[in-house]
Amino acid sequence: MTAPILVLGNVNVDLVMGPVDCWPAIGTEVEVERAEMRAGGSAGNTALALTGLREPHLLIASTGDDPNGVWLRGEFASACCDWIDDPGMTTTTVGIVHKGGDRAFFTTPGHLQRASPDVLMSRVPAAPRPGAVALLSGNLLMPAIRDATAGILAGLRARGWATAIDPGWPPQGWAAELHAMFAEWLALTDHALLNEEEVTALARGADVNALAGRLPKGATLVVKRGPAGAICIRDGVRHTASAPQVEVIDTVGAGDSFNAAFLAAHVAGASPHAALAHGVAVASHAVSTFPRRYLT
Repeated sequence: MTAPILVLGNVNVDLVMGPVDCWPAIGTEVEVERAEMRAGGSAGNTALALTGLREPHLLIASTGDDPNGVWLRGEFASACCDWIDDPGMTTTTVGIVHKGGDRAFFTTPGHLQRASPDVLMSRVPAAPRPGAVALLSGNLLMPAIRDATAGILAGLRARGWATAIDPGWPPQGWAAELHAMFAEWLALTDHALLNEEEVTALARGADVNALAGRLPKGATLVVKRGPAGAICIRDGVRHTASAPQVEVIDTVGAGDSFNAAFLAAHVAGASPHAALAHGVAVASHAVSTFPRRYLT
């Protein structure tokens, strides 16, 4: 039987290094305390968290056929993956962690630039039951997937999936065209999983309730607020979850870990508040452990 959580989107190699106090001057070299090469990407981080939480799921994603792609596939639970072969270089992201946990990313084009929405949707099964959720994550890094997102969300709904989306930050900036795309996406989304910066950019000065009003009736807008926890709004009702104080190691993938825990709780029948609290607790544990762990 198909798992009740379907994850679609970007999987790539992450090289996480840090911490640093500030950007070094050009031509200089600095030493950092820690470096870790690990599987990443928004969809990849979500799938890894679901595996760590022992939650049944299916990841459909592509990699290149270079050594990095071979290594990358080996980092995931094979029984939970349907891999798409994409000849060529695998995308790599370098994450530079600053003291305090904030980070910046440098990403190579690679296979994410070549990802095909038609190939992706050809792998998507029918939902196994009402309430099963399909998450499209990191689509702003995949041009063809980005441009086909409205059709993908509609196609997922036609196959019985509730939809969730976490597009990420647009490398091309918040152009008017992108705001129009987001309006289409939100109208087809049952769970919009965004962080504070994304909500601020999308709302353009409006109250967050106005943004939540763009979603269908019964849909949930989640705002991930880092160390301040998270809020969600469903049909005008706001729920809040505070984050525990933890010693942060790095925040790369924190929001994706939240997505995994929140959606897992939701498909298990948890209330919005309980799902929100579970997401915050898991993300907080993930960012404070090395190697990363999701269960306390």
